[in-house]
Formats: sequence, C-alpha cells, structure tokens
Amino acid sequence: MAVKWGIMSTAHINRLFLAGARQSPEVEVVAVASRDGEAARRYAREHGIDRGHDGYDALLADPEVDVVYISLPNSLHLEWAVRALEAGKHVLCEKPLGRRAVEVGAAFDVAEREGRLLMEAFMYRHNPQTRRLAELVAAGAVGRVRMIRAAFSFAARDEANIRLRAGLDGGALMDVGCYCVSAARLIGGEPVRVSAEQAVGGDGVDVAFAATMRFPDDVLAHFDAGLALAPRDELEVVGENGALFLGDPWHCRHPLIELRRDGRVERIEIAAVDSYRLEAENMSAAIRGEAPLLLGRADALGQARTIEALYDAAERGLGVHPGPAPPARL
Repeated sequence: MAVKWGIMSTAHINRLFLAGARQSPEVEVVAVASRDGEAARRYAREHGIDRGHDGYDALLADPEVDVVYISLPNSLHLEWAVRALEAGKHVLCEKPLGRRAVEVGAAFDVAEREGRLLMEAFMYRHNPQTRRLAELVAAGAVGRVRMIRAAFSFAARDEANIRLRAGLDGGALMDVGCYCVSAARLIGGEPVRVSAEQAVGGDGVDVAFAATMRFPDDVLAHFDAGLALAPRDELEVVGENGALFLGDPWHCRHPLIELRRDGRVERIEIAAVDSYRLEAENMSAAIRGEAPLLLGRADALGQARTIEALYDAAERGLGVHPGPAPPARL
C-alpha cells in the first residue's frame, strides 16, 4: 500500500523528489503547500498532484497526508519539522536538518514523544553506489584507511539565491559541504578534532569552505565546498594499499567506483537508480513498519555536531600562523 505524502513548499528541488516518487508504487504524493495558495494550486495542476494548500498549516491539517517532505530554506527546517511532528505527521526533511546539535536533538525528542519518524534527507546515502563503497572499505579493498578527500562546489551567480542569504542559513558548508561531512563520517566515524577556514560572500555567508577532520585510528579527512567555485563533485578514500575514487558521489547519476591499486584501475560499475526514489521508499517502508530508517537520530546528531564545530573553528580562526618567510637567497 502506498504511503501518502505532502510536500511543504514549491522549491526547485521538488522536481527531483517528485521524479523519484513517480517511479515508485510505494509513494503517492497527494498534496503540496505554499504560502501563496494560488501558487500551490497551480503547482499541483502542473505536477499532477491532487490538491494545493494555502499555507503550511493547511497541509499539516490534511487528514490524508501521512508524511511531509520539507524542502523549505534551511532556517525553516527545524521549525516546520517540529510543527509537522506535533501535527501527527512523519517527516523527511531536506538536509541539513540543522546546524546546532541541541536543536536537532530537541526535534528528535518531539518525534519520539509523538510516536512519529524523522529523517534527514541525504539521498545519496540510499544509493547502491554509496553502499558498495562502504562494503569495499569494510572488506579491506584499500587496506587500512588513512585519508578521505571530498569536494562539492558550483557557482551561485544570482545574488537573490537563498544559498547566499545568511538569514536563511545559507552558505557553502550548509548547502554542499554537508555532503562531504556526511561521507567522511560514513567512512571514518565521528571526528575527534576539526579545523576550518572560510571565505565570506553573499550577505555574509561562507561561499568557499575548506576543512580538515581527524577521526579515530588516525584517519584524516579534508574537503572543500563552495558556492563561488567551478562545479566539482568528488570523493576519494585512500588506504595503505590503494584508493577508491568516485567521480559522481552525490548525485549518483553515473555511478562508478574506481579501485586504484597496484598501478591498475579496476572500474566497478553499479546500475543507476534514482536516489530520491530509494529515500522515499525507505521512509515509506519504515512508516509501514517494514524496515528501519536508514538515517536516524544518531546520524543527524553527529552531522549537526560536526557542522557546528566546523563553523566554530572557521569563525574563531584558531589556525597557527606559519611566521614570516625566510630571507630570499641570492
């Protein structure tokens, strides 16, 4: 039986979620809401959704909606996740769920109190490519892991882009760097120390962010993310005996893992599957009691703690100055 979904907002990212949902007999999107009721109704007509609601509260009052997909700006994620949970809805909230661990923990407290499910929407984590990467690492394909390297960037040229607005919790780390953090944590566990630097743009957000993280067992990770950089998306796990390289780790449109070892490259091909479909199916199955959520409280809290620590490191500027350059030799 299909679980009935409502979408909170008419954000651009919805097109990806809807495309995935349409592929699945387990997912039925029945409603969408916007602050502008006419815009919601127009959006519903255009996308074949039963009804458009005038305001988010109206969506939460819809008795046919079992679960809400929240694609609002970052600053509104936790507020409306909590309101949806309190209204008796399960919640799949776009990443990042929040940038402060205490607030993320409080949202999960509400979910537990209300007997509802809450999941942070890192769609790439549901893709077979990501699962295969973790399996290869666990099987010792590269030996002992020593380094994780990740990048995710693009150029946001429109000054009105919500990613460039501090009041909406925009910024490179929140928008794309969070994927790099998530992948490093998937492989390395929870970091024990972080350091970071940022370059500020927009109306006061990080438009370029670079960081180093130390994990247990001397695993190191470094990543960079940007809203003012050329498009890049890469993930590499380097061990003592080889490396695993992904050229499309986040979107997973062209899944392929390169195992680089002993001077050779083995191409590990994986069938392409829509990550948004898998994410919605996992949530739907969990609602029906047929499967556990892939990502729950522990992962979301670890993610929020790391993001909070990275911003703290970047803002406090605790780096060590290398000192003056030595005199040039003639």
